[in-house]
Amino acid sequence: MSANTAGGDADLRLDKWLWAARFFKTRRQAVEAINGGKVQINGQRTKPGKAIQAGTHLVIHKGSLQWDLVVKGISRQRRPASEAALLYEESEASRLRRQAQVRERRESGAAAPGARGRPNKRERRLIQRFTRKADD
Repeated sequence: MSANTAGGDADLRLDKWLWAARFFKTRRQAVEAINGGKVQINGQRTKPGKAIQAGTHLVIHKGSLQWDLVVKGISRQRRPASEAALLYEESEASRLRRQAQVRERRESGAAAPGARGRPNKRERRLIQRFTRKADD
């Protein structure tokens, strides 16, 4: 690991670690998740300024996904995803459960053909024609 990554005595604020480990794009998002109870240290709710060290057990909820992991390293800088993955170790059960949820969501999304965004030009005209006839 790099010089700013250390194991034993080093500690870091929880919100900074979540940002550096790439669980959240910004520290503000990390703080909001922590304050909302979406991040737990050793099974307890916590505050963004809580110092974490290697060996700390974290549970992170983000949307419908959940990570159950142990902190392996501390980094004060946001590094590439390949290096950020070295900062923690996810339990096998957590990884399998999360992959199954992603797979289910992907399959159910493919099965719902009508789940699109905005109507195109033709669909908008049909909607306008339908609503004008209802007004008459």
